[in-house]
Amino acid sequence: MFKLWIKGARLRTLPLAVAPILIGAGTASIYGTSNLVLALLALFVALFLQIGVNYANDYSDGIRGTDKNRVGPARLTGGGLVEPKLVRNAAFVCFGLAGVVGLVITLLTGHWWFILVGLVCIITAWFYTGGKKPYGYLGLGEVIVFLFFGLVAVIGTDYIQTNELNPLAVVGGCIAGCFATAVLLINNIRDIETDRKSGKKTLSTRIGKTASLILFVFLIWAPFALVVPLWFVAPAVFIVNVLVVVVLMVTILALSAKTPKELILALQLTSYTSLLFALGLCWGLFSITF
Repeated sequence: MFKLWIKGARLRTLPLAVAPILIGAGTASIYGTSNLVLALLALFVALFLQIGVNYANDYSDGIRGTDKNRVGPARLTGGGLVEPKLVRNAAFVCFGLAGVVGLVITLLTGHWWFILVGLVCIITAWFYTGGKKPYGYLGLGEVIVFLFFGLVAVIGTDYIQTNELNPLAVVGGCIAGCFATAVLLINNIRDIETDRKSGKKTLSTRIGKTASLILFVFLIWAPFALVVPLWFVAPAVFIVNVLVVVVLMVTILALSAKTPKELILALQLTSYTSLLFALGLCWGLFSITF
């Protein structure tokens, strides 16, 4: 049973939770206000939210029948591996843990309006596929992911340490948002046919495979342009350019894939690239403070 829950947590998606925290910690270091405790707490919030949304999606898609014909590993609910209400409760537990850690951050920083931000994050996580009109079924998933797994996560991590809006955090948020959105997009490209059959109207089912692939390629290459301004602040961030080789490989994989299963490797590599890019960016930004 434990292995099933680990499987349902979708550990391969966790780099998308870690990446924006690393970037936010890096941008905060520019102001010499790095706080390891607050950064770690932000990391726990991000991880709990990511795992929570994974369980929530598993539950909601499963009870709707969306995962019945999906490509890839069977889901807990859709595959009949775990009772649906247990999967739902697991999501609520993760959201609750994220809320508790978020409250600790609020107490330490004194920014009580963070509670509202936290509630919005949890509500947004649930209604991606939950509720009567989930926004993930309306083609809005990529927009929300860019905002919350990019801008909100990076700017929030930076803000709890610096107490001000850092323009570098906005740039970093766009970088993290591009990768996170690209992962969701390639996942939806893979599932276009099954989503159409189940009535799940993702962005990819609306604009088609070709346009989706063009957008995907744009998203995975955009970070290399966005990072340019940071070269002038911390030249060491140039190291992220070694990932051009990986992104080129992902581009070829995505554009040449003939079957949905062939896109799985592109999805995995995009997720790991987001983490490696964030590590390089974080290291480069911290380098000027040493």
